[in-house]
Formats: sequence, C-alpha cells, structure tokens
Amino acid sequence: MGKTLTIAPVTRLEGHAKITVQLDDAGNVADTHFHTVELRGFEKFTEGRPVEEMPRIVTSICGVCPWSHHLASSKACDAVFGATPPPAGVNLRKLCNAIAYTEEHILHFFFLAGPDFVMGPDADYKVRNVIGIAQANPEIGKAVVRNRHLGAKMLSIVSGKSIHPVTSVPGGYSKPLTESQRQMMLPMANEVLEFAKFAMKFSKESIFPKYMDAIKTIGTIKTGFMGTVTPDGTFDTYDGKLRLMKPDGTFQDFAYDKYTDYISEKILPWSYMKFPYAKSWGEGFDMNLESPKGIYRTNTLARMNVAERLSTPLAQAELEEFRKAFGRPAQHTLLYNYARLIELLHHAELAVELLNDPEITSKDTRVEAKPRAARGVGCVEAPRGTLIHDYETDEKGLVKRANLIVGTTHNNAPINMSVRQAATTMIKNGRYDQGILNKVEMAVRAYDPCLSCATHKLNAIAIRLEIRDAKGDVVADMSN
Repeated sequence: MGKTLTIAPVTRLEGHAKITVQLDDAGNVADTHFHTVELRGFEKFTEGRPVEEMPRIVTSICGVCPWSHHLASSKACDAVFGATPPPAGVNLRKLCNAIAYTEEHILHFFFLAGPDFVMGPDADYKVRNVIGIAQANPEIGKAVVRNRHLGAKMLSIVSGKSIHPVTSVPGGYSKPLTESQRQMMLPMANEVLEFAKFAMKFSKESIFPKYMDAIKTIGTIKTGFMGTVTPDGTFDTYDGKLRLMKPDGTFQDFAYDKYTDYISEKILPWSYMKFPYAKSWGEGFDMNLESPKGIYRTNTLARMNVAERLSTPLAQAELEEFRKAFGRPAQHTLLYNYARLIELLHHAELAVELLNDPEITSKDTRVEAKPRAARGVGCVEAPRGTLIHDYETDEKGLVKRANLIVGTTHNNAPINMSVRQAATTMIKNGRYDQGILNKVEMAVRAYDPCLSCATHKLNAIAIRLEIRDAKGDVVADMSN
C-alpha cells in the first residue's frame, strides 16, 4: 500500500515548515506538498494605524530581514505622502540595504545552505550544521561570525540599531551620518569586502565543482523570473522597475505600482501562503512539472537572470563567468547559492562605494511629509526576492488597506515544484534514506525561504490534527 513520508521540521531555514511525500503502491512519488505551518496577520491588524507608523511596525514581521520591510514600507509611505527623499536620505537607505544584504547572505550560505556542501548532503545531521563547519574549518567559522558581527555593528552605527530599525522615515532618513561615523565604518566595510572575495573564490574552487552533478539535478525546474532593474537594465535591489522574464528569456518591464496588472495571487486550501503567478502571460496557473503555466521565480538566481549587468566591477566579472557556464536564464535551483555569493560580493562593493562618497554625510536627509488620502506602493528586492508593500489611507493618513507580497511568497509555487522534482527523481521503488530526504530539503533551502514573512493568507485557517500512539503511528486524523 502507498504511504506518506513526512519531513518535519524542514531544517535550516527561517520559520517553520514541513514536506509531505505521498508514495504510490510501487513506492514511487505520487505527489508532494511543501506546507507552511505558521501564520502572521500584519495586513489586517495594521488597518487603522497612522501610515507613518508602518515602517517601524513591519520590521517585527521578521527579525532576520527587518531592513527589507523597513525600506519597502518607507517607500510606500513616500508615495502615500507624495514625498521625494533628498539624495543623502536615499543613499543612507541604500547603504543600510547593502550592509543588511551582506549579513543576510553570509547567514544563509554558511549557516543554512553551506553545511550541505561543506560537510556533504549525506553527512550525519549532528555535524551537518554551522557547528560542524566551525569544527571542520575553525578559521572559516571565525571569519563568518566576525563578518556578520561587522555588518550588525555598521548598521548600529548608521541607524542606532541593527534589528527592528526606525531610522528610515516617510520622506527620507531621520538622521545624517557624521564624518567620524563614516571613517569608523570604512575599514569595517572593506573587511567585509575582503571576506566576500574569499567566500566567492573558496566556493568556486572547493565547493561547487564537487557538487556539479547535484546542482544540475536536485530541484531543477523550468520557470520564468522576476526582479528589479534600473531603466537601462542594471541590477538594483533598492529601486527601479520590475522585469518579468519568461522561461525563453523574453521579458516585459513595468512600474512596480502597476504590479496588479501583471501579477495575480491564487489561494490553495493546504497552504497558509498565497501562490502568485504571472497573469500578464495569459496562460493561467499550473504547477505541472512538464508544462507549468504562469510560474516565475524571484530571489538571487532570478535577479542574476533578469539584469543586463551589475554596477560593481568584481561582481560583474563573476556574473559574466556565471553566464558563460550556465547560460541565461539559468534554471538549476541550487544555483541560487552561487548567485547569492555574487550578490554578497556586489553589496560589499556597493557599501564601500557609498561610504567613499563624502556626500553621504550631508545633513539634508529628509523632507516634510503630510497625511492625505492616497495609495502608495513601495518595492525593494529583499534578499529572498521582490518585496511589495501596498498601502491605502484615508484623509487622516490612517491605513484603510494593506497588502504585502513577500519574496518567498513569489517562490511558493516554484518551491513546491522543486520539492516534487527532487523527490520524484531520487525516491524510487520505496527506497530512500536520510541523505535522500535531506537532498529534498536542499531544494527548499536553495530559495532561502523566510516563512515568517510570507504566510499572510487570512480568509481561512486550515488546521490538521494528527493523534499518534507511542510508536508514532497515526491513530486519528482530524481536519477542519
């Protein structure tokens, strides 16, 4: 008889999730589901709040990526108030964004995804973690911890706190950066840049070549992609237009406040997370592996695919090498990890570039913002993908409606597809082991999902209660 395999919890990601794999009578995969098992309701409980409070409220959505929500919300408030921040205010936001990216990408590659590559996907789970990396490579472990600390320290200097920030405000940035602070941060930023160079070189020489077969097989699917670019197509994670690329590489660009003309969201009963799809393609929504419809991906690999170029020289050289090896658009899911290191290098370069510009210490960092009835959309590229904040206010500036589409939400359908592809490829005739199940998890970890951010479905709460006996066998199954 068929059986169901449950991987719970899925480890080394932000938030809580499980994977169910349904096997048929022959022991082959009949179906899979990636379940998010938590719920956040920020879109509803922020209704009625003054919109200027939103940038500091939404940082509590996630302590891992508060800066992305802080900046997307600030930009939405700029639009609501009709306020254009001065250049120094914009550059301070960009600086914080770049530093936060270095922190995030170091975290994911070395703490979350890295153990699968450094220790090996079949290694005992007791050592397949960041502690195992630190024990096997003490110097790398120390460097990882130090450079994440440097990122947090720089954010504390420029904003007063690195987590749950409050300094990006409607109309700009609440306080200028002093010259002494700039001089204090420059050597820190340069040290992080040196680490980013090392991480890129180390991974290309010692990690990726050993796992090229896995990269080309685990979780690979064929989809479109979406990310932010400047008017000339250059990669940008703070501002620009959205580029929606089909699997064949053709694309359409649009202003992010027009996203509802291009993207729609589907709700399925077994997930708290919505399923965005490209409605502008006119083909509907289908997660079929052989012929998916409307499916696109965001996050690091998507951004490498949609951009024409990167603005910093070292990262641009890496992008050219990446495209020479894997083409454009590259489709292998585990390449998200490779693309993540290119972005780490780019943002480390960008932080140094911004700090070397004396204009960043200008005292003109914000403009006045007055409440009004309006709609405002803010968009940034969060480390985990395109992040959209959409607010509507009344004449007093109180929030009437809020909608958030988070990077991981865009990737909900692709994650499910990658899980199905990985499980179907590796589980045959009822044969599987801990290493195979971990490789199914690797297909999820590549996307660096942040489920605390992404679970916002509110129209129904799906609950499934399983009662198990002392042997772990299910004796009762109740669902609403």
